Amino acid sequence: MTRRLAGLGLAVAGAIALGGAAGLAQSVPVQFVVSGQVAEKIQDFTTINLATAERLAELCEKAVSARGDGAHSIMILDNDGNHVYSDRMDGQGYQNIVTAEFKARTALMNRAPSKSVMNRVERDATQELHSYQLGFYPVAGGLPIVVNKQMIGAMGVGGYGPNPPIWSDEICARTALVEVFGPSVPPLLEDLHAERRPATTPVPRFAAAAPPKTSLPAEFVVGGRGAANVFDANQISLAAAKKVARVCRDWEASKGGTMAVYVLNTAHELVHMERMDGQVATDTRTALLKAQTALRMRVPTSIGEAQLRNNPAGLPRSSVWWDYYAVSGGLPIVVDGQMIGAVGVTVGAGGGGDEACAIEGLKATFGDHVTLPVYPAAPTVGR
Repeated sequence: MTRRLAGLGLAVAGAIALGGAAGLAQSVPVQFVVSGQVAEKIQDFTTINLATAERLAELCEKAVSARGDGAHSIMILDNDGNHVYSDRMDGQGYQNIVTAEFKARTALMNRAPSKSVMNRVERDATQELHSYQLGFYPVAGGLPIVVNKQMIGAMGVGGYGPNPPIWSDEICARTALVEVFGPSVPPLLEDLHAERRPATTPVPRFAAAAPPKTSLPAEFVVGGRGAANVFDANQISLAAAKKVARVCRDWEASKGGTMAVYVLNTAHELVHMERMDGQVATDTRTALLKAQTALRMRVPTSIGEAQLRNNPAGLPRSSVWWDYYAVSGGLPIVVDGQMIGAVGVTVGAGGGGDEACAIEGLKATFGDHVTLPVYPAAPTVGR
């Protein structure tokens, strides 16, 4: 009897311990994470939701826009490292955009600010090689997103010339985190700077250029100083990219579905992406492949899908060589005859369709200016 009671006591203690651990893991307020039936679908109640990710990005953008002296690129990942939300503010170039993701991934893998890796390198230069080999990017600007001791994702910000303590990429990220999650967000780590030899080689500057010209309506494309920074006045603007995505999002939600969407510029750089709650890694991956294919081939991916159905024996090998993802949902964004980017959409079960969602977003954003696919009447099959 004593053994049975002891065993029962251990079992109860174990259950309490497990219950306590489960309670801790589920202690994140539901407004910040995927919850309910959607969380059951992806088997994860601890991953940042779209609403929170979107708010973080917009708060950071609002803060730097108020300064009027720069811009940021922002990437927010879930706790599995999948894209949830991303914005490239107008005028940002390749390096600014990709480093935002590098920083977010470093914070996610290291479960600490990317500056912690930077500081290790500053203390010991031999750590730099080790950091790269482990996939870390030793530059400040990436912060883990932790709520009630639960990591729900990571935020990476790039693009702003560091000027601490006045402003920097990580200051923008923390400013947004504090506004959303409150004062529990840890303070930023101290900057460590190793002694460096004075520069002796003159560094040239690229001559300033006048803003390039475009024939397109100003609300559709990057303009002014942003266009001058990238020497391109025919890149889709962040505002236009967001509208395409949000119309698609609302339309898909009205159909009872979910979606992931990527909008790229003509330089194959990410302008905006968002993943509705309930989408899994495959959905985001295929949406990106569709946008990349539409951009590279300059035609809707539905053309390749139709050709594959008509010729299943021949097109697959061609598609592999062309790197063509032959599934409907990718469209080049052509406005008044000028290609300014591409969009790729993947929707969940019960939705309104990948290409249809993209078309709704394009029509609402560009109206009669945009070129859309035209489907001929199906041929009549004789008896």
